[in-house]
Amino acid sequence: MNSFYLPILMTICGGVLYHVGQKAIPPTVHPFVAVTVAYSIGILLCLVALYLDPAGRSFSASFKELNWSVVGVGLGAVVIEIGFLLAYRHGWNINAASVVCNISVALLLIPIGLVVFREHLTLRHAAGIGCCLIGLYLLSKK
Repeated sequence: MNSFYLPILMTICGGVLYHVGQKAIPPTVHPFVAVTVAYSIGILLCLVALYLDPAGRSFSASFKELNWSVVGVGLGAVVIEIGFLLAYRHGWNINAASVVCNISVALLLIPIGLVVFREHLTLRHAAGIGCCLIGLYLLSKK
C-alpha cells in the first residue's frame, strides 16, 4: 500500500475502534477511570512499539527534544476522551457525534492553518468547506 495512504487508513481504523469502544463503555464506569485504563494500555503499547522499532530514536534522545506541544496534545486528548464519553452518555448517536466534532474542529483549524502554518486555501477546499458547513447544520439539528 502507498505510504501516503497508510497513516490515514490507520487513523480511520483506530477511529472506528475508538468510537465503538467509547460508545460501549458501561455507564456505571467513571469517565476518568475509563480514560486512565485506556491510556495505560496505550502507554504500554507505545513502549512495546518503541522497543520493537530498531530504526527509531531512543526514548531518552526523543524525550530531551520534547516541547510545549506534547503537553497540548495530552490535555487535548483527555478533553476529547471525556467529551466523547459524556456525549455518548447524553444520547449522541455514534454516527453523528464524530462527524459533528471532526467537522467543527476542521473548520476551527482553517484560520489557524492559514495564519500560523501559512497553508493555502484552494477553490476546491472552499467548496469542501461549504459542504462541511451544510453537513454540520444538517447533522446538529435535533
